[in-house]
Amino acid sequence: MTSIEAASAASATGVPSRTLRNHSLHENSLWPGLLLTGLIAGLAFALRRLPGVATFSPMILAIIIGMGFHNIIGTPRRAKAGITFSLRRILRLAIILLGLQLTAAQVAEVGALGIGVIVATLAATFLFTQWFGRLLGVERKLVELIAAGTSICGASAIVATNTVTEAPDEDVTYAVACVTVFGSISMFLYPTLTGALHLDPHAYGLWAGASIHEIAQVVAATFQDGQQAGEFGTIAKLSRVMLLAPMVIALGLWSARRRISQTQGHSRKKAPMPWFVLGFVVLVGLNSIITIPAQPKEWLVQLTSFLLSVALAAMGLETDIRKLKAKGFRPFLLGATSWLFIALFSLALVKFADFG
Repeated sequence: MTSIEAASAASATGVPSRTLRNHSLHENSLWPGLLLTGLIAGLAFALRRLPGVATFSPMILAIIIGMGFHNIIGTPRRAKAGITFSLRRILRLAIILLGLQLTAAQVAEVGALGIGVIVATLAATFLFTQWFGRLLGVERKLVELIAAGTSICGASAIVATNTVTEAPDEDVTYAVACVTVFGSISMFLYPTLTGALHLDPHAYGLWAGASIHEIAQVVAATFQDGQQAGEFGTIAKLSRVMLLAPMVIALGLWSARRRISQTQGHSRKKAPMPWFVLGFVVLVGLNSIITIPAQPKEWLVQLTSFLLSVALAAMGLETDIRKLKAKGFRPFLLGATSWLFIALFSLALVKFADFG
């Protein structure tokens, strides 16, 4: 609220302009929202210490807690500014820091054949989900989020993709719910299938890394088959995460092209350039050149996970469950079908390539 607006409001209401300015500054303070999202993220980390909860990432727990708080207690109005800051600035910083968890050497361990399986699976899943979503009549923005979350890396990919998709918060939450549900099913189902499918540790690790949604879910599923499968599955999954950068940039360019087409070539809005993705790529390169000591690197990994959880807590705090219910069954069917597609398509590629 400007001084002119405050004076105008004061004359209309009889409230002193200084009081109105102070009230406006209080509402625009970042600290109430940052404190709330930080407390929720901290609670999510604490809950992971409980038996059976550690298999869920703190990001997933944070969005669930945030949703519960918003829909049961209600999000304070004065927390709005800090929540918005968490959704935008903190999210971008966290995605940049994700680059420190990847190196070119890790990708090389997967090999050209393994990378080929991952890239083909990602592209085919994204395109299939887009096509089937249109067939079902699901809203385009929600389709893009489900496609990104299923094909790349779950919640992180969804919130990163939404920087160019610009979907409502309820769409983001719905997409996160889909990857949580179906990724969790994969986490428990995959380890029971290794014998029946005749997959050795490398083949199983590649299949899980190329198809299960969240990193935490991949780790939980692959280490049940032994150390070798766990390590290779984690590396395969991290290699898949690296594809987040080109995917978000491509979506930004495609969105701009679609807007130009819809306005008969007269759109003045430039393609959204996700600069934070370039930061992600730079840190991958830096991490490939410089060896970060184990202890500081572990702190950075935990910090990144915490910041992502803060952003997802903010997402939950702006999500209305009634709006989620209004979306109906079709988006859920899309998430289920996309999950089946990525599991079967990647398995077929792994078996066809005789990976092992």
